[in-house]
Amino acid sequence: MKFLLLSYLHGNKLQLSIAPQKHQKYVSHVLGLPMSKVVCKTKRIGGGFGGKETRSAFIAAAASVPSYLLNRPVKLTLDRDVDMMITGQRHSFLGKYKVGFTNEGRVLALDLEIYNNGGNSLDLSLAILERAMFHSDNVYDIPNVRIVGKVCFTNFPSHTAFRGFGGPQGMLITENWIHRIAAELKMSPEEIKEINFQQAGYISHYGQQLEYCTLHQLWNELKLSCDFVKAREQVDLFNSHNRWKKRGIAMVPTKFGISFTTKLMNQAGALVHVYTDGTVLVTHGGVEMGQGLHTKVAQIAASAFNIPLSSVFISETSTDKVPNSSPTAASASSDMYGAAVLDACEQIKARMEPIASRNNFNSFAELAVACYIERIDLSAHGFYITPDIGFDWKMGKGKPFRYFTYGAAFSEVEIDTLTGDFHTRVANIIMDLGFSLNPALDVGQIEGAFIQGLGWLALEELKWGDAAHKWIPPGCLYTCGPGAYKIPSINDVPLKFNVSLLKGHPNVKAIHSSKAVGEPPFFLASAVFFAIKDAIRAARLEVGCGDWFPLDNPATPERIRMACLDDITSSLINSDFHPKLSV
Repeated sequence: MKFLLLSYLHGNKLQLSIAPQKHQKYVSHVLGLPMSKVVCKTKRIGGGFGGKETRSAFIAAAASVPSYLLNRPVKLTLDRDVDMMITGQRHSFLGKYKVGFTNEGRVLALDLEIYNNGGNSLDLSLAILERAMFHSDNVYDIPNVRIVGKVCFTNFPSHTAFRGFGGPQGMLITENWIHRIAAELKMSPEEIKEINFQQAGYISHYGQQLEYCTLHQLWNELKLSCDFVKAREQVDLFNSHNRWKKRGIAMVPTKFGISFTTKLMNQAGALVHVYTDGTVLVTHGGVEMGQGLHTKVAQIAASAFNIPLSSVFISETSTDKVPNSSPTAASASSDMYGAAVLDACEQIKARMEPIASRNNFNSFAELAVACYIERIDLSAHGFYITPDIGFDWKMGKGKPFRYFTYGAAFSEVEIDTLTGDFHTRVANIIMDLGFSLNPALDVGQIEGAFIQGLGWLALEELKWGDAAHKWIPPGCLYTCGPGAYKIPSINDVPLKFNVSLLKGHPNVKAIHSSKAVGEPPFFLASAVFFAIKDAIRAARLEVGCGDWFPLDNPATPERIRMACLDDITSSLINSDFHPKLSV
């Protein structure tokens, strides 16, 4: 994590190269300056995913003090190990549930307690817990629901935002008890899921009604594309002929709510200039971090003026151009900033229309010149607020989300029961993104989210010095770099990796009928996790153990090996052994 801060002599003005959201306020408070004298600028950053949203603030504040006092540029860089030790990670969760269901697999009631490991300060832990509670039904119709959530103060560094913002943790708890119901009833998890799918008109446990639901179309198309019945037969046949190698398959659905759950953050601004050579300069409050936000915004502006994409340029994000911007988060940035840019473009087009109607101009540049001659203002500030949302926490009811992004994934894995190693043979994903603004970008986001989710669920384990790791100094993070903290590599990419988008379902709730894509695909990687569990189940059946068993994530080789019961592991595990159920 790096920060470069520049101070200027005139007017005691401080300029920071850092994400604009909130940091302007924090630095101005530390220095005792009005916010108008602190300018934050960002051209682009190399990835985000939540870790830079709040935890970079105290580093920026620390670097700003010597920069301001000495009138010198200050660059502050954290080493990778220091960064991982103090910045915080995704929140781990513990879920305790009671579920009532019929013999046919219909879920009747859920009583759920969620505990969120917040670390040593609150940071965003409460908002993350709230989203986990919202997503604890995933895609299932549960008539009676009681959910209690608590943030736990612990002796860890403060945990923070990460892609999904609590949603994946809530959904993973749900998928776990869905699979447990299947084990109790001797049915397949996919059958239990299909029996309990939500439909349009369903009213959630927090009072929001589903207006549109493409879940069934996605699920059916996925089953057809992966030929699920045949895949099940082939996996069972393979397992019957192999003692030490086992395969497993799983299908997982997802539903992710789009909007900040804090209503005031659902606003966006933009500034658009049209120049007399026909080019357009756009500034908006969002940050480009590799997700393609600038590209989509440029496309929206180009489409509005009916000009080539090459004629639109995106300026750096800056607090002296677009003030009071919300974080580039919650997967809503393309929706909000795209709509704000479109609002500014429409204002300019309305001013240009009387001039355009008088003559037949050969180019947009000619029209811009004509408007300039007529003293037409070719600059506009656009603004957008997400409509028709809000939640009353006292009543526990409301409409926190503008709409939902749906998806489904199928995975097939193969495990080595003697080493715990695994590889993903197949991953098929289908998502409903409405009319995608840029399918190439969106497919890239889906692929990246899936691999990142695979890391969370199967690879990336944090090891601290504690009673379970006495060889690590107490309180020290051992996995503080790529040598010990294993992130996905090329070998972890599925051998067959297919992504498709549902066609013919426009989303009337967002810009140009599109849907958000940043966080919704992340949870689909749980198809790999549950496929691993399915393969472990096949290994346990070899020794006559077909009961449901818990599997903590990440499903590391150690956990996979110990879950595959045989003479060696059985001698090491007590009969009352129960792994922790944190996610």
